[in-house]
Amino acid sequence: MTAQPSTEKLIAELRSRATALGFDSFGIAAASSRPDLPDRLNAALDAGWHGDMAWMAETRERRGDPNVLWPEARSIIVLGMNYGPDSDPMALLGERDRATISVYARNRDYHEIIKGKLKELAGLLARRSGAEVKVFVDTAPVMEKPLAEAAGLGWQGKHSVVVSREFGSWLFLGAIFTAAELPPSQPHAENCGSCTKCLDICPTNAFAAPFQLDARRCLAYLSVEHHGPIPLEFRVPMGNRIYGCDDCLAVCPWNKFASVSREARLRARDDLQRPALADLVRLDDAGFRSLFAGSPIKRIGHARFLRNVLIAIGNSGNLELAPLTEARLNAESPLVRGAAIWALRRLDPPRAAAQRLALLAAESDNTVRLEWTVELE
Repeated sequence: MTAQPSTEKLIAELRSRATALGFDSFGIAAASSRPDLPDRLNAALDAGWHGDMAWMAETRERRGDPNVLWPEARSIIVLGMNYGPDSDPMALLGERDRATISVYARNRDYHEIIKGKLKELAGLLARRSGAEVKVFVDTAPVMEKPLAEAAGLGWQGKHSVVVSREFGSWLFLGAIFTAAELPPSQPHAENCGSCTKCLDICPTNAFAAPFQLDARRCLAYLSVEHHGPIPLEFRVPMGNRIYGCDDCLAVCPWNKFASVSREARLRARDDLQRPALADLVRLDDAGFRSLFAGSPIKRIGHARFLRNVLIAIGNSGNLELAPLTEARLNAESPLVRGAAIWALRRLDPPRAAAQRLALLAAESDNTVRLEWTVELE
């Protein structure tokens, strides 16, 4: 489709406004640009790679086809916002008494930041074109990453995340669906070449093949989306990661062109750069909610947060953390009690053995009872 002068003017105005709003990438894809999506999605779902994320299977028809989600959609504007960090996200993995938090969660929830900006840009489009619009930012059944590829923002790397020539692996995505017919951008070709750094670095071998991620083995999924105990085989590889995992993103060679985010609310808060595990495990529910107000971390709740912190403590090798771990053996949540048992058994076996005699007989939860007897790595 060749843009008419009036359309060219509209797109130029939208690009300019998007930049002023803080977006770093802008592209347009036809709603019908990815007819391959249903087959790709169904293959992943049928293999069970979505794990506990049942909503992905429940919405597969709408997720796989933008026109099933909204039949009037003709074009999709895809926006990217750079959230590049100011330091190596993997540098903290060796500091075992400190917690590593994924780059995207070290400040404000990006959904809140991006959605308002998308609505403003969509309003401008609606006023200028007279066409209906809808805004989506990672909360609806939209496959933003392949649409971003179709819109020319970058390509889906072997780690399944969008890679940009300008911003590496650090782009948040949002989409504006519109009934207006807009000329599509040139799709971006895949540029990973023979590089496999993102696959090789994964501590849990979560990639079934290049471009194929099995979430059930992914630490980002396990620490954020998974509701139950962390499976035993992934606890030691989890290290001190208490929310998310950036390893496959951080090693991408295209990050050499990346820059620090210009959005202040996406830059890491000082208190979330390298928080002490000792401080985090002491948090009660009110303290947890206060510390993470406005953060995506708050969404996982206090119990899952403590589960992750206790796994990190169990990997710390720091005996000074044993008393704090012991204090969580009587937590109300079975999820927390179970993680505390594993952590204490790893840190201080004699102390754990003494507690086992006192607590096992009275424990009513079978998953917690199992933590006292399961063989540790």
